[in-house]
Amino acid sequence: MKRVVAALIVNDGRILACQRTRHQPMPLKWEFPGGKIEDGEQPREALRRELEEELGIEATIGDEVVRIHHEYPGGGSIDLRFFEVRTFRGEIENRIFREIRWVGRKELLDLDFLEADRTLVRDLAAGKLI
Repeated sequence: MKRVVAALIVNDGRILACQRTRHQPMPLKWEFPGGKIEDGEQPREALRRELEEELGIEATIGDEVVRIHHEYPGGGSIDLRFFEVRTFRGEIENRIFREIRWVGRKELLDLDFLEADRTLVRDLAAGKLI
């Protein structure tokens, strides 16, 4: 099972969404920034590292918002932990994505998110979380 962390970066009522490139697995799908937890890493450490690598920021990792276990059709399962991020140092820069975009809660529903993120996206849009 793949262990993954992701950030719900919130700023002025908007959330940062990122689009995968056409060369990544599940191309052009939208997701929240983050990545795989490496052996020996704690989830918050992994997310801090991933946000620095992907966006060039030093994030303060907040509370865990939700944890999702997802089985993809055809095999492969992930344990996905989402953390709130409200403060960070540095300017966000797009280092690996096709596009990054600040979106309002309802606008999240207009983006084609990864299957594992869809329930979370609906809950965010409905105002049930963060």
